[in-house]
Amino acid sequence: MKKLSARRRHPLAAVVVLLLALAATGGLYAAFAPAGKAQADETAQSLAIEEGKKLYSVGCASCHGTGGQGTSDGPSLVGVGSAAVDFQVGTGRMPAQQPGPQVPKKKVIYNQAEIDQLAAYVSSLGAGPITPTENQVDPEGADIAKGGELFRTNCAQCHNFTGEGGALTHGKYAPDLEGVSEKHIYEAMQTGPQNMPSFPDSTMPEQQKKDIIAYIKTVNGEDTESPGGLSLGGLGPVSEGLFAWIFGLGLLVAVAVWVAAHTAKAKKS
Repeated sequence: MKKLSARRRHPLAAVVVLLLALAATGGLYAAFAPAGKAQADETAQSLAIEEGKKLYSVGCASCHGTGGQGTSDGPSLVGVGSAAVDFQVGTGRMPAQQPGPQVPKKKVIYNQAEIDQLAAYVSSLGAGPITPTENQVDPEGADIAKGGELFRTNCAQCHNFTGEGGALTHGKYAPDLEGVSEKHIYEAMQTGPQNMPSFPDSTMPEQQKKDIIAYIKTVNGEDTESPGGLSLGGLGPVSEGLFAWIFGLGLLVAVAVWVAAHTAKAKKS
């Protein structure tokens, strides 16, 4: 008893007790809390993959293969990621209605929960771009002017200066961006659907994507009017120059004819 009492009075006794208490607390937390949460997340993910596989077998496997390996009617889905699935299925482009040079946007046939399940299954086939969060696609506070510069540099060649879209080659086209959600614009830049090049974060960081989204939403807003008058399709200097050439030159010709006619009358009189 005397030895025990002496140890209790040792200067390091309190430190040892504190360390033991911290070790016990940490061990209990590691044993129960994280494991339970991780197990719940893993179970939910497994269920989503299982349900997604069922949906895939019915609506996608005929073109993309039973394991997503691709067929002559559809490309491989291994490594496309959840962002590609969310974009293609969330805009109604997939399942495709019929083969063609480009699959058009149409009515969405799956709800968001089913789209998430399909995305979970396709993601399980191989890692790829992940569906962005609300914070990633929120253009609040973005630099609209910078977004305009980036858009004109990387996107206007196909989508035109204000995102009005336009024709490409062999029956393909760049779609109109008016009314497209922020998430789908972000996912399109991530994954490069169909004829569009992809802009991963290594090429175009998240902030630049936000800037572009802010620009598109500004020039295509419901209450937005063209500050220069007629937008002329948003094609930029090509349509503006053509307009000036046809109507401006036509006006000059009309004025020249009028002056010549009145000059002839004045000479006769």
